[in-house]
Amino acid sequence: MVWLLLSRGVRCFLITWLPPSLGCMGRGRAPAILLGGGAALLLSFLWMPALLPVASRLLLLPRSLMIMASGSTLSQPSPASGSGYVPGSVSAAFVTCPNEKVAKEIARAVVEKRLAACVNLIPQITSIYEWKGKIEEDSEVLMMIKTQSSLVPALTDFVRSVHPYEVAEVIALPVEQGNSPYLHWVRQVTESVSDSSTVLP
Repeated sequence: MVWLLLSRGVRCFLITWLPPSLGCMGRGRAPAILLGGGAALLLSFLWMPALLPVASRLLLLPRSLMIMASGSTLSQPSPASGSGYVPGSVSAAFVTCPNEKVAKEIARAVVEKRLAACVNLIPQITSIYEWKGKIEEDSEVLMMIKTQSSLVPALTDFVRSVHPYEVAEVIALPVEQGNSPYLHWVRQVTESVSDSSTVLP
């Protein structure tokens, strides 16, 4: 009976559970609405505690959908006590390189300059893209660079200055959560650079 009430609403409850003489046909229409409304009200009081958690989640759903549609993010709560990590303060940046030699040179340079705490090299990826009106297909190496979000502009400038491509791919995504000690380490390793106002190439 509860599932029926939740999924179909009060009208289905009236039609299904009231005797035919009080249904929504002919002369019995007004008594059915009064009796059905009273029964629905009584049920709502009885089931209210069980429905509150579900109702509260349903009320948040439209807000979440609107936020997702607008492209913005939900407001983040303050960091949990003890973790000290602020969501989004560390980013993972991605750079594609033509081969492993170039990728290793750039990776070593960004770590030495403390523009990144760690760089992972993922070999033998296949990239298919349009360039100057033609569809191209290349084997490349993907660099995954962990750094502070505030350092992404300086990291991008440096990669552009040493990268062999005419237009280097540098994109970054903020890290919302993860292993707190690791994320703290990323910030610690790159802290001195983020404190300075300029980064020399």
